[in-house]
Amino acid sequence: MVTIIDYGMGNLRSVQKACQKLGYEAVISDHSEEILRAQAVILPGVGAFEQAMHRLKSTGLDKTVLRTADRGTPLLGICLGMQLMFRSSSEGGLHKGLGLIKSDIRQFKSGVKVPHMGWNTIIPQNNALFEGIKPDSYVYFVHSFCAPEINNAWTGAVCDYNGPFSAAVAQGNVFATQFHPEKSGDVGLQILGNFLKMGEAEC
Repeated sequence: MVTIIDYGMGNLRSVQKACQKLGYEAVISDHSEEILRAQAVILPGVGAFEQAMHRLKSTGLDKTVLRTADRGTPLLGICLGMQLMFRSSSEGGLHKGLGLIKSDIRQFKSGVKVPHMGWNTIIPQNNALFEGIKPDSYVYFVHSFCAPEINNAWTGAVCDYNGPFSAAVAQGNVFATQFHPEKSGDVGLQILGNFLKMGEAEC
């Protein structure tokens, strides 16, 4: 079973429908016990970093996410969910994240329109999340902050928007996409399907 974490700031239903379209049972939950029993866990997110971290901490779900990662369960962050996995974000000040990825979220360089919204191409790196995805495939983004560091240890895909940034994370069992796979057509469904297959391997 796939569990989608509900902390009040996610694009929950569209992610759930995408999982179901791929033939997977997906439940939405804010209960730690249920999340920790899942074979794969998705952390979605739409909104502000500080508010999202406050909601995770106030419900104890921050610890649940960290335990999920520590147990080796496949974990996927989407959009703001990806950013929360990082050490910090400069959105609205400097705020601590979950620290799963030892890097930081920063605003796009000046001179570009923000938010970065719409279709853009990605260059997948060599990892299971992007198996079968061709270079320069189009996916759908909506974000004003990004992970500017490109790091071979965890960068899963690269995008360019007035300079390169990490469009995805792949580090052990921890994965994330800055773009919305559930809104990215067949390419997005294939990426999401690649992730969900990892949960099958955990059964």
